[in-house]
Amino acid sequence: MMHIGGKLEIASRVPLKTRSDLSMAYTPGVARVCKAIEEDRKTSFNLTIRKNCIAVVSDGSAVLGLGNIGAEAAMPVMEGKAILFKEFGGVDAFPICVTTQDAEEIIKLCEWIAPTFGGINLEDISAPRCFHIEERLRQKLPIPVFHDDQHGTAVVVLAGIINALKITSKSPDTMKVVVSGAGAAGVACTKTLIEFGCANVIVCDSKGAIHRGRHFGQNHTKVWLAENTNPHAEAGSLKTVLEGADVFLGVSAPGILSRRDIERMGEDPIVFAMSNPDPEVMPEEVQDLVAVMATGRSDYPNQINNVLAFPGIFRGALDARAEEINEAMKRAAAEAIADTIAPDELSPEYVVPSVFNKRVVKNVASAVARAAHQTHVAHRMPKGTSIYHV
Repeated sequence: MMHIGGKLEIASRVPLKTRSDLSMAYTPGVARVCKAIEEDRKTSFNLTIRKNCIAVVSDGSAVLGLGNIGAEAAMPVMEGKAILFKEFGGVDAFPICVTTQDAEEIIKLCEWIAPTFGGINLEDISAPRCFHIEERLRQKLPIPVFHDDQHGTAVVVLAGIINALKITSKSPDTMKVVVSGAGAAGVACTKTLIEFGCANVIVCDSKGAIHRGRHFGQNHTKVWLAENTNPHAEAGSLKTVLEGADVFLGVSAPGILSRRDIERMGEDPIVFAMSNPDPEVMPEEVQDLVAVMATGRSDYPNQINNVLAFPGIFRGALDARAEEINEAMKRAAAEAIADTIAPDELSPEYVVPSVFNKRVVKNVASAVARAAHQTHVAHRMPKGTSIYHV
């Protein structure tokens, strides 16, 4: 019943009660605003909805837990995404679901609609097309383009890892990390962990460990993984390379690991089993074996939920009028999420904050805006508000 008629509506921000109101909001008064934007296109960021509005663009090809269900069936999810943006970040977002799964057509669509929005959030687009679409749009558009399935996941994972390392006293440069899943989330998490300083990351797909000895043809993403991960060229199944690992990161399939597999990991293992709705291994099976356990579910501690990241990231990017969301901004977001938990609050059951913690968006937005300014991609920096400190 909640979904009847959809979950969104358009609301006016100005009164429309009198003839004077009408002449200001529409003709003839609006012409002055149009002329001002014609003379300086950048003023559209202040004089139109794009100041605080993003597009949530999807082709419905990789909807979480549902797969390739198409544009119409993806709309309820994109509407939900839009209300999360509004509720948590105060960001106006509009779902745009398209009936093409051709990467070039999606790129062209986003180019055409870009003047309406201050940013574009790509959502539930299957790999490897999602990598190509985002890369091309980041090159073409002067507004932030962010594929949340990749980077939102990676930001929250990094936040959880940062705090898990505080508990276990492990170091990124000496620990062994095994990632299960070479799709959008797995690749983004891998790149983020390498950037963080993890020197030994092994990525597994359905055929086992990715290494230089395997051939991937025109799959450029897996070629990159083969060349930039698994420094000791470990081969074999996921279960084989998991032996001695300090961290397991699962973004793949349910029930693929057993208690015995976790027993073969290194001392005080960190397990992020994020397959939804059923994780790679259930927490109750291995809780006594692990130092830190996280899942993608809300009914267990340490939920790795993208809503901790994307509302604050776009809030900060829009407020700074950033032209992109770069690696420094994503790293700042992860650190801000991690730092939301005070040292005396940190525990194995609390390495990421609750999605309802109101400090999260404030902290993330502030950190992202500051990083945008420091990396020279911000076109303005808000003053006179306590959450921004340059």
